[in-house]
Amino acid sequence: MKSDFPGSDEYSAERARYPAMTVVDIRAEHAGITDPYRNLVLFNINKECMRLAVFEGEYRWHHHPDSDELFLVVAGELQIEFENAPRVTLTAWQSMVIPAGTVHRTRAMGRTVNLAFERQGAQTVFVEAPV
Repeated sequence: MKSDFPGSDEYSAERARYPAMTVVDIRAEHAGITDPYRNLVLFNINKECMRLAVFEGEYRWHHHPDSDELFLVVAGELQIEFENAPRVTLTAWQSMVIPAGTVHRTRAMGRTVNLAFERQGAQTVFVEAPV
């Protein structure tokens, strides 16, 4: 059965949809997404990228060994669960940084829209759920 989520190679290989000096209406971008999960790179910034994620449900447990990850919730409520730390809930216009190597998963409480900033081509390592 094919997962609704991209594999780690597909995730790290995605390139920016827009070049520098392009005005992008992020509201229009996320309003046009009707899939239960969509995560796309909007821009590359130096050696980092900005992703737009629109999803419902929970993502798989994983970590990024070579990149911190910053989440900024634009709409909805995002729970972030950790292997070795208490769960955090972010609502609209709240953000936090997940350090490289931290095992975590995200869970959208209803339809959630967030921007994520991480290293371009960041490696994603999927892991089994913590015990």
